[in-house]
This record gives sequence, C-alpha cells and structure tokens, in this order.
Amino acid sequence: MTDRLADHRWRVEYPTDAGLLAAVRAGLDTWLIDVGVSEDDRYDLVIAVNEAVSNAVEHAYPPGEPGLVKVEAEARPDGDVRVVVVDEGRWRVPPVTLSDRGRGLLLMRESVDEVRIERAPDGTRVTLVLRPGRSGRGAHPAPAFDQVLVSAHPGWVEVVVSGDVPARAGPAVRRRILTAARGGAVPIVVDLRRLGNRSEGLMRGLHAVAEAAAAAGNRVVVRAPEHSPAHIALMAAGVDQVVDLVAHASPPRTRRPPQVPPPPSRTR
Repeated sequence: MTDRLADHRWRVEYPTDAGLLAAVRAGLDTWLIDVGVSEDDRYDLVIAVNEAVSNAVEHAYPPGEPGLVKVEAEARPDGDVRVVVVDEGRWRVPPVTLSDRGRGLLLMRESVDEVRIERAPDGTRVTLVLRPGRSGRGAHPAPAFDQVLVSAHPGWVEVVVSGDVPARAGPAVRRRILTAARGGAVPIVVDLRRLGNRSEGLMRGLHAVAEAAAAAGNRVVVRAPEHSPAHIALMAAGVDQVVDLVAHASPPRTRRPPQVPPPPSRTR
C-alpha cells in the first residue's frame, strides 16, 4: 500500500485486500484532521469512502483475481472536500432482494452531499463531495411503516406511497425509496395512486431519487392517474422531466407476463 501527502491532497493506492480498509480509514481521517475538517464531517466522509472502497474490494474483480483500488482526496479553497475512488474492474448491480446487502450507494448518498458514479469497460470511478458544516444528514424520523410499502419483483422493486407527505417528512420518505432502489442501482416503480393532497416533501425527494437512478444508469417510473393531485404536483414541480410518468396501472416492461393456463381438453 502506498500513501502520499501533498498539502491539501491525499492519495493512497492498495491491492484489493479487505484487511487494509482500516489503514485506509485511519489515513484518511488523519489527513482530514490536518486540513481542518470537523469531527462530525470527518465521520460522515470516512463512512462514505469506506463504502466505496469496500464495494471495489468485494465486487469490482472476479474472485481470486488481483486488482488495485486508488483513493484521491482534495480539500478545496471553498471548503468542499472531494474524494475519488477508482478501480479497474466491472460494475455489478446488486441483487433485487429486500436484504441488507447492496445498500452502499444509499449510505454514501446519506453521508455526503454529492455522489457521482462513472462506469466504463476499464473500471469504475466514484466521486464523493462533502460540504463541511451542513447539518442534519440522515437525522430525520422514519415515515410510518404503512405509508411507504416496498415489494420486490424479478429485476425491479415497487414502492407505494400513501397519505400526505409534507416537507418535513420528505427526507425520510426519500431515504426509504432510495433504500428500496439500493441507492439507484436497481430499477424502481413509485406508485402514487394513494398519495394525499400534500406532497411537497415527496416532490423534492423524487428529484434526488431520479438523480441517483440516472447516475447508476436507470430511470424511475412513477404511476400517477391523470388529473389527480399527484399528477398535477409532479407536473408543477417538473418531476415529469426526470422520471417516466405513467397514468395507468400496467406493470413495467421488466415484469414477467402472467402465466395463462391452457384451455381444458375436450372429452369425446
């Protein structure tokens, strides 16, 4: 493992060995202290970077194949801290299951202010940006369990949002939807046919969900009946420009067609 320091920059390069993650975290945290980042912001950024490098170590390369992961950090004059994690492997979408795996993207997005993912045949580049001093990351109460219902289907997930979603409830609902979509890595359908009259919190959240999905190469499908309060709010907020808005209840193309039983045989 090589570790290099240069004023407001820090760089480390290491083989894909999970045993080195602790050393990477410690080195990054020490550098963040040197450039004056607060304790809370250091904690958030180290969590996000750890998720990015863990994903590269565990999933970028086939089992048994050696590889390298590079981490480059920069403290900018405006106070932003930018960290880039680069590997030379292949991006792999997590499985569509309601488990705890595949949530690294979500945790990164909840820990820092900006996450960009660039995938190419020769590797993946994850850019994390932290704007120090921003409070409230992840500090929102969870929505009622029956307000956001999640179900998994072959190749995609569905989220049904019910009732009112005022501005104060927006971050919690956004987090629940991003969790279902594994941070945008899994195709998602958001059903708003049961949405209440207050939806300003959800409109803000859907912009973030659409951005996360686009970064992972996906696009969000939103169901909202035409002329309904949800449909009107989507149009007014410009969400219809960043999602695929449908007014009917038919399943997305990724869903398997229903099995039609054969006709009964005739008896002579």
